[in-house]
Amino acid sequence: MGVDLGLWEPNGVDMIKLLLFRHAKSSWSESGVKDFDRPLAPRGERAAPQMGRFIAERHLNPELVLCSAAQRTRQTLERALATMPCQPLVRYEHGLYLGGVSALLRAIREVDGGFSPLMVVGHNPDMCELAIELVDPETVDDRYALFGKFPTAALAVFSFAHDRWRDVRPATGKLELYVTPRMLN
Repeated sequence: MGVDLGLWEPNGVDMIKLLLFRHAKSSWSESGVKDFDRPLAPRGERAAPQMGRFIAERHLNPELVLCSAAQRTRQTLERALATMPCQPLVRYEHGLYLGGVSALLRAIREVDGGFSPLMVVGHNPDMCELAIELVDPETVDDRYALFGKFPTAALAVFSFAHDRWRDVRPATGKLELYVTPRMLN
């Protein structure tokens, strides 16, 4: 059930937790629909709540969600949250729609307060590239788990030895968990 990479508990340091959640499988069946407006495919409609249940079972319920404003990310989040016991604060951000790794990292670092876990719902290739960039380079196995693979509805969970999001930097995250819907079946 996923690649559980153990728990990271730094001594005497507060931690914040980040969930990177790629949108579920989207539909290509409607011609003429702009990419931004593509809805979920039936497979995505099944995978999103499955991943939401997994997040809830692992007690990873986010306190704040930053979500791309695209249709498929909004629908993914809506279906995932419907399976969780609590409802986080949600911010829909147009800049997270294919804005690149720098836009994702900037949005994370601009979060005020101690919201943790923080969840980002977005798109590839940005999600995969951000996950690889965040992993501590000394954890080669963690980086290998992510290279080239961040399929639809994949989830990567990171811990950082900080108590503020503005302190998050590349190569400082501990990958705690990486899971895809296929791993749960």
